[in-house]
Amino acid sequence: MADVAARVGVSKMTVSRALNRSASSDRVTSEALRQRILQACEEMGYVIDQTARTFSSKRSGFVAVLIPSLNNSNFSETAQGITAALEARGLQVLLGYTDYRVETEERLLRAMLARRPEGVILTGGAHTPAARAMLQAAGVPVVETWDLPAEPIGHTVGFSNAEAAAAMVRHLHGKGYRRIAFIGGTSNRDTRGADRQAGYAQAIRELGLPDGRVISFGQPPISMAQGGEAIVQLVRQWPDVDAVICVSDLSAFGALMECRRRGWEVPGRIAIAGFGDFEVARACHPRITTVAVDCEGIGRTAGELLLRMIDGAREGRRPPAETVLIPFRIEQRESS
Repeated sequence: MADVAARVGVSKMTVSRALNRSASSDRVTSEALRQRILQACEEMGYVIDQTARTFSSKRSGFVAVLIPSLNNSNFSETAQGITAALEARGLQVLLGYTDYRVETEERLLRAMLARRPEGVILTGGAHTPAARAMLQAAGVPVVETWDLPAEPIGHTVGFSNAEAAAAMVRHLHGKGYRRIAFIGGTSNRDTRGADRQAGYAQAIRELGLPDGRVISFGQPPISMAQGGEAIVQLVRQWPDVDAVICVSDLSAFGALMECRRRGWEVPGRIAIAGFGDFEVARACHPRITTVAVDCEGIGRTAGELLLRMIDGAREGRRPPAETVLIPFRIEQRESS
């Protein structure tokens, strides 16, 4: 700031007022002078240090957002929705990637909370005890998304993954399929995937269908290649299977491509359903039947909810916890 002041020929206080748009003093910086200062800052590559401003105003200007995967279009769309909601109010997103690991989430939260975010948006409701303690002690609004946790930390924007998977089982049953299998991962790191498997199993039992037809293959996030390998294992173990629900559209697409390579007609030999309504599920041939969720809407709703909570905190209010249910639907396509 001293270098900028020297270059323009003004005091550091004048530079500070110009950068902060201060109108609290009679010696308000003229707009022409302010523009000269801003031009000097740009030419010199100067970026204001926000640390002192954060301590004095208690407003850091950013929100911490944690997602489990960077190559999953569902979560990228959710992050876009959050960003769109927050940027309209001048808040920025600090994005963290957990790789479906609660231990990584805890480490990232510790680092982010040290920088005093104005709110936190998480994916899912499974956290380590230490992470829950940090979030409860942080004194900032917390929104959990993509899930309906039994014990939410604060606010929730999501849906029941178990009920969505059960709805897909009932849909396939209504189409005439009776030997329905499930492809998921080998780890419960993806708790939403585990919930989908549980919802599948519950619906199978309620309908009186053959149960136990579950293939657990690969670590989350389940890839296209793993989906392809899993469908081969599934057909080898249960040759009479007539439909399969995959934990995500990526594994469903991999399964579909492996069936095409082997000459297994879809849905003639086996019907395939996914979860998430990824772009690839809409663009492939045959297109994949899936559970469709408004991913961008989850992010936008979470961002708008967080803004209401931040506004309440700034006014000295503590609004009650809210749960916003996001609808899902079964998207019937050619793969079933």
